[in-house]
Order: sequence, then structure tokens, then C-alpha cells
Amino acid sequence: MPLQQWFADAKLGIFVHWGIYAVDGVQELDRFTAARYDPRAWAGLFARAGARYAVLTSRHHDGVALWDSAHGELNVGRDLIAGYAGALRERGLKVGLYYSHSDWSHPDYASTRKPGRPPELEDSPYSEVAAEDEDPAAWERFLAYRDGQIRELTSRYRPDLMWFDGEWERSAEQWRIPELAALIRSRVPDVVFNARMLGEGDYATPEQGAPVVPPEGPWELCLTVNDSWGHQHHDHHHKSVDQLIRYFTETIGGGGNLLLGVGPREDGTIPVEQAERLQGLGAWIRRHAEAVYGTVRGLPAGHHYGPSTLSPDRRTLYLVLFDAPRAEINVRGLLSRVRRVTVLGTGTELSHDVTGGLHETPGVLWIEPPAEDALDPHATVLAVELDGELELYRGSGRW
Repeated sequence: MPLQQWFADAKLGIFVHWGIYAVDGVQELDRFTAARYDPRAWAGLFARAGARYAVLTSRHHDGVALWDSAHGELNVGRDLIAGYAGALRERGLKVGLYYSHSDWSHPDYASTRKPGRPPELEDSPYSEVAAEDEDPAAWERFLAYRDGQIRELTSRYRPDLMWFDGEWERSAEQWRIPELAALIRSRVPDVVFNARMLGEGDYATPEQGAPVVPPEGPWELCLTVNDSWGHQHHDHHHKSVDQLIRYFTETIGGGGNLLLGVGPREDGTIPVEQAERLQGLGAWIRRHAEAVYGTVRGLPAGHHYGPSTLSPDRRTLYLVLFDAPRAEINVRGLLSRVRRVTVLGTGTELSHDVTGGLHETPGVLWIEPPAEDALDPHATVLAVELDGELELYRGSGRW
């Protein structure tokens, strides 16, 4: 199925890892209170951050459901998802739910060790049973439990996106991925899947490390504001607003979305340090929304020293400048004629010129550096308006 256009246009999502692991960095169901949980406050913060969707851990590898599931023995005893879904939709945000294929607490689930399994799990305390040695009846019971929970999630909350994880422990055949995908789509036909729905995913999901070469096709970088998935009271290593803007612009310039992870405390409150960074990123996005939402992948490497995006009609190129330019800004290999260059947000017009060029090889576009008072404190964006759709020379033909 084609990827839903809302996902391609969204650019920013918020990844919420919230569960019993938020209790002093350990897993304690009894001390997970959600006493100050305010989903409307979450949704307001996410909207101010500029996000167009969010993804909440409905059930992580620990097997604890954040809703009053009738399947399995572990849940928080009440429904913490309905308020989240409703609050997001009030703000016009799409609803995403994370669900782990694996459940390390379920009595019918035996962990396996397969070649290529992530190294952080090599010392897992869970049993190492080869799939072929498992009790077939136990595995059928586990799949029935999983499918029961999936029916609850899809019927109750109608998620726009299902974000799966924990796929590494088994094959697509063992997980029965095609059947799982059909089950979900029978209830939510337009649902978006990440690539961890093996063979059924709509987009790639690199994690924590920004790719040097952007993936082909749709993708999403999932990245934490600090170093941790979920709340860790000792982790104060938060990325700065400047760093987040760099991650964000480099991601959308490569055609991806940024799924930015926060970790609420066990009581449901999001740490101030994380909220401040979301709001800082959102303030920058509001000033440059034209260069963000609905844009497509920008210039390939080598044409401009920094990220760029392209308007949907491919007639306006947005160049991101992280530093105050000391000299003219140049763009190489641009076959399209430039009509006008302005500083996004201020409207300041900048002069431009082209030098060089021979036969099919275009010259270099030189753009006047903006004055200091036209620069953004974090990252300045130039709007380069073209006479027609973008055309680039790549040395061996046109792009």
C-alpha cells in the first residue's frame, strides 16, 4: 500500500517511552502511579514543538500494558491510552502506538538467540530456546494473547500508526507478520507501519544514529532528547536546541521524519529540561514552517554546505545555514534559473549571481550573505525561488 501522505508531510513526531521502567530506573509496577498524568498537557506541548504525530509505548518488552487489557496478566489496571489518543486528536495530531512483538514476562514466550541479534541482549537473563525447540502449543497461546491485545488497541483507539519493535528475536514467519498486518488493516485500513513489521513496513527506522547517507524511500530517525529511552533520573545529558535543530534539518533534508523521544516520570510529568527543548525546537519550526511541512528531500551532498529542502511543486529550494556566513553562499550544479532569494521569516531579499559554466555544465550560484540582523539565532533559512522545477547537473547527466 502507498505510504499515507500525512506521514510524509509531518516531518516531526514525538516518541513517548512511558512505563514501569520510569520508577527510579527500575521496573516496579506497584510504584508506577501516573498520579499527575495530563494527556492534554502532553498534546499541547507536542503541538508547540511542531509535531504532527506522536507514538506512545502501549506495551514494551516488559509485557506491561498501559491499558486495562483482558489479555495477559500484566497491565496498569486502567486505561492510560484513551486520554492520550483523544487529546492528540483534539490538537489535530495523528495517533501512534508502539507495541513490542517480544514479551519477556509472558509465561508462553521463550527468548531466542539468533545470528545478528543486538549485542545489548547477549547477556539477557531470559531463556535461550531455539524456535524449533519451543512448545508449539505455548507459542500458539502466545500468538493468541498478542492478537487479542492488537484487537483491543485497534478497535478502541483506531491508531493512525503502529510502531513495532522487538522483531529481532524471531523471523517474520514465526511472528506471522502477514497475518498480523491483515488483522490490523481489517480494522484500520489506512494504518502506517514502521519497518519492524518485517516485510510489511512502510518506512525505514534508523535509531539514535543520524545516517551519513539518507536511506532511499521514506524513513524516520528515532532519537532521544537525552541518552535514554524512558525516564532515567540520572541522565542529564540533554541535547541542546541547536543540536536538535541540526538533527531535524539534516533529517528532513534527507527526506525523513524525526521521531524525537521523551521519557515522562512515573507520575506522568515530562521533565522540564525535555519540555524546554521541545518548545525551543517548535519556536524555530514556527519561524520556518514553509521550509518544513510538506517539503521533499533537498539537494544531494556536494551541492550546498548544509541541509536543504524543496517545496512540493519543486520550484522553491530552502537552504539551511547553521553559522553566520563570512562570505557569499554558493550552490553548485544548479541548472534552474533563480528568480529571487530571500531570508525566510524576514523577507529580506538577497542579491545573487552566477559565475562560470560551459556547455551543459552550469556555473556556480553565489548568494549575498544576510546582514547580521537578518540571521536566526539558531539556523537561518534562505528561500531560493526558481523559474521552473528544480534541475541539477550531476556530472553524468541531470538529476
